[in-house]
Amino acid sequence: MNVVTIVLDTFRADIIGPGKKLSWVQTPNLDALAARSVVFENAFGEGQPTLQVRRAFFTGCRSFPFVYNFDRRGHWHHQPGWHKIPPEQDTLAEILGARGYCTGLVADVYHMFKPSLNYTRGFASYEFIRGQESDNWKSGSPDLIEALVRRHVRHPDDAGPGTGLYQYFQNQRFRQGEDDYQTARVFRAAEDWLADNARNTPFLLWIEAFDPHEPWDPPPRYADLYGPDYDGLDFIGPGNAGPDATAEERDRIKALYFGEVTFLDDRIGRLLNKLDALGLKEDTAVLVLSDHGTQVLDHGHFGKGGGNMRAYNTGIVWQMRLPGVAPARISAFVQSHDVMPTILDLLEVPYSRADGASVMPLVRGETNALRDTIVIGWALHSEGNAQAAVSARQAKWNYVTRTHTDDKHALFDLASDPDENKNVVDAHPDVVAALRREIEAVIGQPLPARLNEVCDQGPTPGCVYLQARRRHGAP
Repeated sequence: MNVVTIVLDTFRADIIGPGKKLSWVQTPNLDALAARSVVFENAFGEGQPTLQVRRAFFTGCRSFPFVYNFDRRGHWHHQPGWHKIPPEQDTLAEILGARGYCTGLVADVYHMFKPSLNYTRGFASYEFIRGQESDNWKSGSPDLIEALVRRHVRHPDDAGPGTGLYQYFQNQRFRQGEDDYQTARVFRAAEDWLADNARNTPFLLWIEAFDPHEPWDPPPRYADLYGPDYDGLDFIGPGNAGPDATAEERDRIKALYFGEVTFLDDRIGRLLNKLDALGLKEDTAVLVLSDHGTQVLDHGHFGKGGGNMRAYNTGIVWQMRLPGVAPARISAFVQSHDVMPTILDLLEVPYSRADGASVMPLVRGETNALRDTIVIGWALHSEGNAQAAVSARQAKWNYVTRTHTDDKHALFDLASDPDENKNVVDAHPDVVAALRREIEAVIGQPLPARLNEVCDQGPTPGCVYLQARRRHGAP
């Protein structure tokens, strides 16, 4: 059996399928795929955000708690857990490659390719689609992107040298049409890989799409689906709208996110059609995953992070179209480090060194649960020892705290408060104590804790460039 895995960055799990909070967002291809898939309704990360999740996907090992002190010179940022795959951990691609699988990676998640990182381990071929966010791909003078900048920020300094948007606009200034957008380039490359390797079976194709991560920059007609009469600035970096953004501007920012989701869905549909046209559908498992979600004004803000450990941030997409397996919706808790052992189990490859567990017993009806409590760690920018926000989640409760302090902790009763609005931490000390013990069992020490990893805030290349200009008298 072949495996195609599609990982989406910052894609909310409550978009795909009927009855979800955001199911009105147009994703016809992902909805159709979900209708033919095993869908996990309570899938969550275990260590987040970006690289931490992917390391768990690849190895089946927990990323949280953050304990490794690898050399990270040359890549940024230096968030806890933001580092290479440890040499003692096997990757899915390595294991399958050793068993004769043709393994390929197509990705525009530029973090995976920074100096000292090794996320290509085990892939017989990999294609890095350049240009996302602050990927240091193209350079040029500010006048080359002046027209782009004026459409997206209030003041040119908001996208000046040293900023992420400046780099992004330099990367994207060559675009002529929709096929030049990042999402289109990723999935076109994946289609080409399938065409070239259709007879190199069995295969593993792993596709990483950075979208719908910020900048939220879809072709305009996709954003217009969610607000056709807007004629103001498109704040593709949501933070650039500032605290004085109008209601109309905030609605447009939401439309940009939803438009990027719909554009992504269109290109995923093309990939699935290619798979069918090549005659691979009946012999290929298709997985769709995400690394985390984001807030689109659910609690008054845009974005994600350890300051908000609600389900729309920590939840992930996980659906699997499996040949010969009936569609199902499964409510049991599953997590990101369960992906690798699941794929190996599906392919009947024995492996015992993962922290996660295969979800196939849930699919086969052999058990109703893998675990009753899940623990999720989200890396916080740290100076000195690593720090993290932590969520201990059960069917009824979500307890949130931080590894290094008890100043910011909360408990939400999910039965009466599914949107997690009311903090009831003082009313249920026994529940808090029990969930703290669950966290302590994962980190191996009492809370508040001191994690072993030591972090620093090394400057990004863009910041180094800006500092150098200023030292030499440039504005």
